[in-house]
Amino acid sequence: MRFSKESIFLFCILLVVSILTACSSTNEEGNSEAVQTEEKVKQTRSYKDYIGHEVEIPVSPEKVIYHGENYGDLLPLQVEPIGASYSWIKNFIFEDKVSNVEEVGFPINTEKVLELQPDLIIIATTDEKTYEQLSKIAPTIVFDTFAPLEARLIELGDILDKKQEAADWLNEYDKKEENMWKQLVQDGTIKSGETASVLTYYPGNRLFVMASTGLSQVLYDPDGFKPGEKIQQILDAKMGFEEISLETLPEFAGDRIFILTPETDEAIQSTKDMLDSSIWKGLPAVKNENVYTLEIQKSSSDASTRDWLLEEIPSLLKK
Repeated sequence: MRFSKESIFLFCILLVVSILTACSSTNEEGNSEAVQTEEKVKQTRSYKDYIGHEVEIPVSPEKVIYHGENYGDLLPLQVEPIGASYSWIKNFIFEDKVSNVEEVGFPINTEKVLELQPDLIIIATTDEKTYEQLSKIAPTIVFDTFAPLEARLIELGDILDKKQEAADWLNEYDKKEENMWKQLVQDGTIKSGETASVLTYYPGNRLFVMASTGLSQVLYDPDGFKPGEKIQQILDAKMGFEEISLETLPEFAGDRIFILTPETDEAIQSTKDMLDSSIWKGLPAVKNENVYTLEIQKSSSDASTRDWLLEEIPSLLKK
């Protein structure tokens, strides 16, 4: 079949018009999405924080300063603040995953915060003077960084417009945690009903047993270790830990003992003294070689560390 010059010319014109129309439509869609995103960033909503402040916060904050414990909660939500305190980042298991985050000091440096021009500030301190200073720079909320993991992550998901990310991560974590404990029982690494204790020293020769803080939050699980009567009392009192004496240690010691190795020289020496004591050497867990050590900063309560511990705990128990 042969086409006339007029037909070819008309076809070319129609083709060009079609392409231009498609491009125009694509640009309009792209521009529309950009406008919607921009409008969402500018939108605000009322939020009541941990201690009762009513604050107008961005619906979808982009420039966040996070100042408090459990920085590792932000990584599963795919959130990277513009500012934070390195006190809760340096030497933690997620340190190498943090970049482009400005140091805002501890205590928080208001001049640095002002320089960063955040659209939302999240702090752990309940000090009203600090709150008032920061709230003059940007919307500021006080966040309970010591709440249980699930409560923290759901709340952060709400604050940071990451609800789905929080729900997905928690669902996956629960499955992994359940599988870990079931596997450890099935392969004979642990026995159902065994008890465990988590100990650490602080400067001043102060010995603490952990209850609902850090590593113990993972260990005390329906499918995992039990806390024992004395530690259960601490849990019932809703305390994260309790100071005990070396003399009363046998009352708190479980079938398995986890020692969180401290950072300061004084606390390290106190730990050595405990390990050399006759009280320590007489504990059943010590005699059965069921003692495990873990750096204290690798036993944090944050989501990233908790996820890491699901692999580390089996490794410790099988050494």
